[in-house]
Amino acid sequence: MTERTSLLHEIGQAFRENGLTAAITALVGGFLALLAAVTRRAFTNDAMLVRLDRELQAERERVDRQRTEDRKADADRLARIETDIRAMRDLMFEAFQRGRTD
Repeated sequence: MTERTSLLHEIGQAFRENGLTAAITALVGGFLALLAAVTRRAFTNDAMLVRLDRELQAERERVDRQRTEDRKADADRLARIETDIRAMRDLMFEAFQRGRTD
C-alpha cells in the first residue's frame, strides 16, 4: 500500500534533503506564482472594467434613444392636442358668429 504524504511534509523532506537550494527554489517559485496571480488579477480587472465601460455606454445609448423616442411621442401628442384645440376654437367661433347673425 502506498503511503500518502501531505504537501507540507514533502516540502519539509525536500528542505532536509536539499537544504538551502530547496529553500531558494521554493522562494523563487512562490514569488513567481504570486507575481503570476497578481498579473492575472490585474488583467482580469482591466478586462472587466473595459466590459463594464462598454455595457455602460450601451445602456446610456439605449436610454438616450428611449428619451428621443419619448420626446418625439410627446411632441406628436402635443401637436395633435394643439390641432384639436384650434379645431374646437374655430368650431366655437363659427357657432358664435352664426348665433349673432340670427
